[in-house]
Amino acid sequence: MNQYYVYILASKENGTLYIGVTNNLIKRVYEHKQGLIEGFSKKYNVHRLVYYEITNDVNSAIYREKCLKKWNRAWKIRLIKESNPSWKDLYKDLLE
Repeated sequence: MNQYYVYILASKENGTLYIGVTNNLIKRVYEHKQGLIEGFSKKYNVHRLVYYEITNDVNSAIYREKCLKKWNRAWKIRLIKESNPSWKDLYKDLLE
């Protein structure tokens, strides 16, 4: 069964946010951290994984990503703080 991830990266606590979707979260965040992906996250140094959701349906993941991107900033910040109040980099937990 495939898993898909909707994720939010931040440059720092309350910093610049990036929202994406992938089927391999560890690989994708690694690529962001290493600057292997050209574009927004590399330009603005956005590589701290602060939030993610898992689903088994790719269409649900894509839909959720699009919805989150439309949310206002305050809602995104609240979503992150509800599950990760210290804005800890969750990438390290994925590797354990």
